[in-house]
Amino acid sequence: MNSGRDILPINGLEMHVTIAGTGRPVLLLHGFPDSSKLWREVAPMLTDAGYRVIAPDQRGFGVTEAPSERSEYTIERIAADAIALLDTLGIERAAVIGHDWGAVIGWSLAGTHPDRFSCFAALSVGHPKAVQRAGLRQKLKSWYFALFLIPKFGETIVRACDFAAFRLMTRGDPEITNWRRDLARPGRLTAAMNWYRANLKTMAENEFPDARIPVLGLVGSDDVALGTEQMADSRGYAEASFDYAVIERAGHWMPLYAPEALAAHLLPFLGQHTERAL
Repeated sequence: MNSGRDILPINGLEMHVTIAGTGRPVLLLHGFPDSSKLWREVAPMLTDAGYRVIAPDQRGFGVTEAPSERSEYTIERIAADAIALLDTLGIERAAVIGHDWGAVIGWSLAGTHPDRFSCFAALSVGHPKAVQRAGLRQKLKSWYFALFLIPKFGETIVRACDFAAFRLMTRGDPEITNWRRDLARPGRLTAAMNWYRANLKTMAENEFPDARIPVLGLVGSDDVALGTEQMADSRGYAEASFDYAVIERAGHWMPLYAPEALAAHLLPFLGQHTERAL
């Protein structure tokens, strides 16, 4: 994939952004514990289909700066990064695709900035209200939240024995090599966990608006962290259209390990809803 990598001044920090392709813009938002590398298998399929992909390392991850203050990682602050990035690139309107925490940010943008986004594809994580209201099975899948919320203790447990706990949590995912390298840098593991710590109140109190643009919800049948119920029930929090599918035999990191199946859903959705974003 021919791409440009830039460090741009975005919302008070230096943000690393990978941009590739030409045509209709698509903003790709990764989650925990990733970086823009998450999209390396999917991005070429989007550019080949005529899209311009914009994939930032979100604050605290990858090469982008990692502020030390917990307050710098609120959903509102991170969502503002996305808007500032579009402004800096001179993009009036884009599609947005978010995975994991990137999907949470996408749900926020879909509710608060429908003028800036034509459509939204939520990967793995449904509307936060649907996640909160999912049953016991979902709550058991989310057990690691409690660990991440405890300052210093969470970092100590995750780092122990060469990130052994992290290997267990991700079932030995081969991407652990990249995650460990990124999170082992000074301050980076705390920055990543601050995404959870800074947003506990917002997530617990369901302070999320409904999506006001078309939404596509995709979840893997074998996702270690998210069940299908929370995504299916997100239909109740989408004021515009809501399409939903389960990608069979796919785990949490669909962009890496099920890119063809993912693109088979994304491309028709983008083709239907992005013409007006030209």
